Amino acid sequence: MNEQPRRPRHLMDPDNPIRPVNDKSLTNVQQWVASVLAVFTVAHLVVGLVIAAVAIDPVYQASRIGLCVIAAAFGVLGLAGGFLIHRRSPFTPWLLLGIVPSVVGLWFVLR
Repeated sequence: MNEQPRRPRHLMDPDNPIRPVNDKSLTNVQQWVASVLAVFTVAHLVVGLVIAAVAIDPVYQASRIGLCVIAAAFGVLGLAGGFLIHRRSPFTPWLLLGIVPSVVGLWFVLR
């Protein structure tokens, strides 16, 4: 009798190599990972620009304000990118969160 040895369950079966994958669930996880990475990467850039604006010599006031404005633009674009990754409209009131670090930076710059 030519009986095949029993293969442990955790090993791949050569006769059936592909395991079923739930593509909808995988796509959802990929979207969340991509959007979190995009938004937090841009948020780090925004906070860095605001810190740079606060650290610049007050003699260059226009440059300090300009850096805060650039940081606000990047913050809004970063959040819009997060919404676009989820295939949602980027035009939402949540975009106002993108300007919060810049407003805080402007408060420090202008006082």
